[in-house]
Amino acid sequence: MKRKLTGAFWATCLIGLTFSANAGNKDRTGQSGAAEMLINPWAQSTGVFAINTASVFGVEAMKSNVAGLALDSASEIGFSHGTYLTGTSIAINNFAFAQKLGDVGVLGLNIMSMGFGDIPATDYYNPEGYGTFSPQFLNFELAYAKRFSTHISAGFAATFVTEQISNVGASGAAFEGGVQYVTGKRDNFHFGVTLRNIGTNMRFTGTGFAVNGDATQSTPSFSVTTQYPSEKFEMPTYLNIGSSYDFYLDEHHLSSADAKPKHKLSAMLDFQSNSFNNDLIGVGAEYSFMNMLFLRAAYRYENGIGDPSTSTTLYVGFAAGATIQKKLGENGPMLSLDYSYRPTQRPANGVQMIGIRLAR
Repeated sequence: MKRKLTGAFWATCLIGLTFSANAGNKDRTGQSGAAEMLINPWAQSTGVFAINTASVFGVEAMKSNVAGLALDSASEIGFSHGTYLTGTSIAINNFAFAQKLGDVGVLGLNIMSMGFGDIPATDYYNPEGYGTFSPQFLNFELAYAKRFSTHISAGFAATFVTEQISNVGASGAAFEGGVQYVTGKRDNFHFGVTLRNIGTNMRFTGTGFAVNGDATQSTPSFSVTTQYPSEKFEMPTYLNIGSSYDFYLDEHHLSSADAKPKHKLSAMLDFQSNSFNNDLIGVGAEYSFMNMLFLRAAYRYENGIGDPSTSTTLYVGFAAGATIQKKLGENGPMLSLDYSYRPTQRPANGVQMIGIRLAR
């Protein structure tokens, strides 16, 4: 059984590498839609630009590598809120729940919404505006993950995507799969692969594409309504390959292999191959003290990131974050408070995320 799982793991890696060889096509840059599928709403993982593909766990894994959903906790619930581009009215709200079903695996649900505030509505006849409208992006994700052995976890998920304004909307579905592998003396080497946002094409439809006009070539003339359909667009598919290594800084003081270290430093390396954007490579680190305080930072690079005319990412490359967590009582849940900040290129003023998680 273990041999079969190991073979499946390396087969997944090979498929991923084949995909990456055909990704990052400059001729396709900017041709995808549903860009919110590239947004990670969780404050913990965005503190390292979600380059923790190999080690992410719990409900956060549903927005980076779903294999990490195969958590040890019996259940977990989380909520996060983000101010996207500080100073704008763009807000991200995210809720997730995961439940372990014994040996069957773990089921998870993630709901993410984006609001853009009230935007003035104008048209050809009312250039000064005639009211407001409020766009709304919403996606529902249903995920499953299972730990097949002490070394290998795998999972897959399906996400329903919808984008709406008052008279125009689009919807679609996206799928993803991921694998995590762990080994080492203290299970301190992690490797992960995930392929995300393989989905249906989307197309905007609605009365907003209807134009009323007069058929002047007829006698008598009459009014007609013409519908102008929009072009289809694809999901922003991408592949992540990552690894991380945990250094136990006080290992020589530990009395046994099962003893818990007070100081741990995790180094991370990640490569993201995008079908419709430049490829990204990131490095990061996370320091933890007694599993209560976590400090993290990362840098993510893409070709031409220093030049706004060639960069396809909003960020300048840096990210930082922190987590404070504590168990509530002897038999209570673990409460975690997360924060992250990512500076962005001008004129934006950065992206801030906060989150809270309860795991039992």
